[in-house]
Amino acid sequence: MTYQPKGKHLIAGDWIGSDDTFTSQPVTGKALTFASGGASEVDRAAQAAEEAFATYGWTSRDDRAGFLEAIAEEIDARGADITRLGCAETGLPQARLEGERGRTTGQLRLFAQHIRKGDYLDRRHDDALPDRQPLPRPDLKMVQRPIGPVAVFGASNFPLAFSTAGGDTASALAAGCPVVVKGHPAHPATGEIVALAIAAAIARTGMPAGTFSLIQGISHELGGALVKHPLIRAVGFTGSLGAGRALFDLCAARPEPIPFLGELGSVNPVFVFPEALANRGSELGTAWSGSLTMGVGQFCTNPGLLIACESPGLDAFTEAAASALAQTGEAAMLTCGIAEAFRNGTSEVEAVPGVETVLAGTCHGRNAAPSLFKISAKDWLTHGVLAEEIFGPSGIVVTARGSKEMLAVARELKGQLTATIQMDDGDTEMAQQFVPILERKAGRLLVNGFPTGVEVAEAMVHGGPYPASTNFGATSVGTLSIRRFLRPVCYQNMPEDLLPLDLIN
Repeated sequence: MTYQPKGKHLIAGDWIGSDDTFTSQPVTGKALTFASGGASEVDRAAQAAEEAFATYGWTSRDDRAGFLEAIAEEIDARGADITRLGCAETGLPQARLEGERGRTTGQLRLFAQHIRKGDYLDRRHDDALPDRQPLPRPDLKMVQRPIGPVAVFGASNFPLAFSTAGGDTASALAAGCPVVVKGHPAHPATGEIVALAIAAAIARTGMPAGTFSLIQGISHELGGALVKHPLIRAVGFTGSLGAGRALFDLCAARPEPIPFLGELGSVNPVFVFPEALANRGSELGTAWSGSLTMGVGQFCTNPGLLIACESPGLDAFTEAAASALAQTGEAAMLTCGIAEAFRNGTSEVEAVPGVETVLAGTCHGRNAAPSLFKISAKDWLTHGVLAEEIFGPSGIVVTARGSKEMLAVARELKGQLTATIQMDDGDTEMAQQFVPILERKAGRLLVNGFPTGVEVAEAMVHGGPYPASTNFGATSVGTLSIRRFLRPVCYQNMPEDLLPLDLIN
């Protein structure tokens, strides 16, 4: 029997309704009604999370690892229903949803392995030196400890990997922090069934009920109430710069400010150097177009800006890219709001003096087809709007009159999630000039690839200087993401019976 959504919040193991409701907007199938929460639901969930933290924050690493693995198993057990609901709500193809589910469960299992090892705790011990002169030294032990209840905002573009049980939730739970999720209204049924999987894992492993809650809703008041609640100790967010900055400011304005760990967007520049362009111009143009249109361009690592020197190779590149993009038909975007923002963004680019429209895209209703623009580096440098993210299948080719203009573009870039270099052996000397600049601009540097696709691994960094993220010293993907929800605590002359489990022996 297929799963029928309840349309309610899941708060500390209980399904709770609200007086206010909203209606989903699926790409296919019947629209459904869901409870829309507010301050009262937030308070109930936060109180339950704080109560749960008194137990969950002191669980063993092995118990938490087992809990993460149980979540993965429960998600897999509901795989068919998750795919069905996710495809209907988002318009994403079945293969994409199944792949994203594998990434989500794989991430949970990777985090389980990682915390069992214990290296992430950065444990340190300075033995007491009672006879040291002129003053003795006490016994000092240090370990990373969980910070408390965490709020997570589900993302529109990844209904699984960056939403209910996605990276922020998984890393906070791995750290020992209970989580309150604000589900994204673009896929409320998908969020609900994943929440059900987490609740089943809580019951299986005996974790406190308040370890996880899901609150659905569409109001700005709901998000504001969540980040301002005094029991919430940090916020994880993936979304637009505008929404993220508003929530960041609310976190900073609290009587006790808290970390806002936001991933806000990026144009992910690609620099193509002369020899690579001469040798592989057409090939690179086709490959870039494939990356640009992956997921209808709705990846946070979508490479929307390409910079190269004027040359026959660049002409071949642009022609190949335009040809490939022209063969890409319209496809449904994740929400009507995203489609509207895409229309507005491409219209702003078209209106900039000096912009040449190589391929005029379309965006009818919720469906969009790719667009391609071209502008000189000189003109790009004078129009800041061209450095802003357009969330969708749109690309800008910036033509430079030499390496100096390419360097000028690199220096002018704001913070990015990624920066890519396309090069052949003869471009090495030129690339050496760019790497010191680009590593200050982006969290991940690539050579001869494209950034769409973020590997969940030990060494991955998914973050960067503002506005790519609000905490450029952190990552929202990979095992290092767990450290965002920990803080160092030093124990001086502490008897073993009072120490956390992770510091004993």
